[in-house]
Amino acid sequence: MSRLIIVSNRLPITINKQEGELIYHPSAGGLATGLNSLDDSTDKLWVGWPGREVRDLWEQKGIRRDLESQHLYPVFLSKKEIKLYYEGFSNKTIWPHFHYFTQHTTYNEEYWEAYQTANQHFADEVLKIVQEGDRVWVHDYQLMLLPALIREKHPNISIGFFLHIPFPSYELFRMLPYREALLKGVLGADQLGFHTYDYMRHFLSAVYRIAGYEHQFGRITVDNRPVNIDVFPMGIDYNKYAYPEVNYFQEDDSLKIKALAEKQKLIISIDRLDYTKGITQRIRAFEQFLTKYPAYRGRVTLLMLVVPSRSNVDQYKDLKEQIETSVGRINGLFGSFDWVPIQYFYRSLNFSQLTTLYQVAQIAMITPLRDGMNLVAKEYIASKETSKEGVLILSEMAGASNELTEAITVNPQDIENMAESIRIALEMNKKEQAWRLQNMQEKLKKYDVKHWAHTFLKVQTQLMEEQKNKSILRLKKKTKKDFIEAYKKAKRRLIILDYDGTLMNFHPDPKAVIPDESLLRLLKKLAENESNKLVVNSGRDRPTLEAWLGPLGIDLAAEHGVWIKHHDNWQRNPNLASDWKKSIIEVLETMVERTPGSFIEEKDFSVAWHYRRVDRDFGEKRVREFRDVLLYLTANLDLQVLEGNKVVEVKNAGVNKGKASLQWINAEDWDFVMAIGDDHTDEDTFKVLPAHGYSIKVGLAASVARFNVLSVDEVRSVLRDLVEE
Repeated sequence: MSRLIIVSNRLPITINKQEGELIYHPSAGGLATGLNSLDDSTDKLWVGWPGREVRDLWEQKGIRRDLESQHLYPVFLSKKEIKLYYEGFSNKTIWPHFHYFTQHTTYNEEYWEAYQTANQHFADEVLKIVQEGDRVWVHDYQLMLLPALIREKHPNISIGFFLHIPFPSYELFRMLPYREALLKGVLGADQLGFHTYDYMRHFLSAVYRIAGYEHQFGRITVDNRPVNIDVFPMGIDYNKYAYPEVNYFQEDDSLKIKALAEKQKLIISIDRLDYTKGITQRIRAFEQFLTKYPAYRGRVTLLMLVVPSRSNVDQYKDLKEQIETSVGRINGLFGSFDWVPIQYFYRSLNFSQLTTLYQVAQIAMITPLRDGMNLVAKEYIASKETSKEGVLILSEMAGASNELTEAITVNPQDIENMAESIRIALEMNKKEQAWRLQNMQEKLKKYDVKHWAHTFLKVQTQLMEEQKNKSILRLKKKTKKDFIEAYKKAKRRLIILDYDGTLMNFHPDPKAVIPDESLLRLLKKLAENESNKLVVNSGRDRPTLEAWLGPLGIDLAAEHGVWIKHHDNWQRNPNLASDWKKSIIEVLETMVERTPGSFIEEKDFSVAWHYRRVDRDFGEKRVREFRDVLLYLTANLDLQVLEGNKVVEVKNAGVNKGKASLQWINAEDWDFVMAIGDDHTDEDTFKVLPAHGYSIKVGLAASVARFNVLSVDEVRSVLRDLVEE
């Protein structure tokens, strides 16, 4: 049975001691519901903090046995660690910053140290139970360092990470002094999930600009390990809210809520006490509505439920006072003996009360200033499954707005617009209400919390299998042994090597990758073996290759095969023109003027525009701008436009590394043929190798090559193995 280790800040259970007995309360949260819905073929283990009470009870009355029998593994944190790690760094640094409330961001080194320590505690507990072949799924902002800590000890384990809050824009994220450590931490995962594309886009931007990793369709490579970044919007347990169980209804409360709804048009507002929820702005919008539309006074009530949260934090104390002051002022200003404009409750409701409130409310006003998803909006829509009556007013800043497009969306800072939205919602006819609700309900039924959990893990499992398949192609110990044995037995050997990205790492300045002494000695030893024919086949220009590698006396191919050096003589591919370069260079010079940091490299029979020093997105914008221009200019000139690693090259069509390589491949009956390269231009070489040839791709990108190595260092290691044999 496959095993899934779930790691979150809290275990999905609460333990209380009542009259000497331990009482276990399972979590009703969406995360626990979604993960518990996974089929029985997955053995689920859960690691998390069990609460303050459990530490003192750990050795009493079999609590250890009770928890482990449910596959629950506690992480014990001291009161000080909770104060500094959870209440401190998690909720006073990451939470406000990621929600764009930088005025509340606290920079405290003691908080940061506690955050690192707590994440290590979680890692220690995971490492006690993790096994090869397990999948690990880490959740949320409290544990952003954890994936890398696990990866350090288990480099081949499959790790997922999901962020349940927004990820801020790069300009905001870059302000954090801990930014690189947080990115490095989450990039220890194989897969990262976000609620919306915006959050994913912000993350990819930060990763590129801070850590230097570029993505291709949401995938980046970290330490030669692919990492998938994708969008997985979290859903709800739809049927739970559409068809709520009534066996534990508190009938008195239910009747009171229904009675209120019969007298008034009821607008509900349900939030945890938090400055990100836009509660004070919502109150102002309701006040504006009552001011602008006095005919609705006495007919509409705003029922505000504010769930207590972090009451010991100053910002939350101040917010509570603001809310209560505003509610009191508006009720005093507009209220009458038989009508209270705002019914305000500072407490939580049980499930019975909550679902009743959802069912009878004509309008739900969910208008956070910033929210990762907001499941309350989805719960309200689900509760209207039977009645098909109700209107959702939803902030465009909530992640849920990307899915619930039939809601009335508002800017939560636009008080006038929110007030007007209340009027529109109250006057909306039942047919339109039903149409909007039904469309949203169909989406929520299909993409519920079970679908969310299943989809994330399905993709993570696919990645794990993909990695296993790629590892088969790796030139590992056994395959390398066979490879070296074939080399030793051969009498005539042909070795074809690319240069940039194969023998030398890339550099922002293409002229800065002069071969080092170690590489020159290695190539010289290979070339000195009389059984070897060594060829460097590169896109570099002829003078550069001659200056760097000419003294070795090896064969060379420059400009992808425009020039061939064989037996110390350079020969040019016949029937090539270069008079086209003038018009192309004029276009490229315009691009250089408009793109600071880019430059032109002119070769004998090709021209390249490099943008290695330019911001990736800016460079690609320029590429899109003049791609069509280049294609138009080259259409009738028998030219080819190649897009490479931050370079666009225009060259003669029909010239490629494969055709150049054939000059050596067809020259003799080789016992051993090997080609190593790193980019798409080397694929032409791989394709023309004989069936017994060894084609080796540097990196894990898709390739026709038989084998993969991960880096330039590994290429050199392979070559050293050949030299030493």
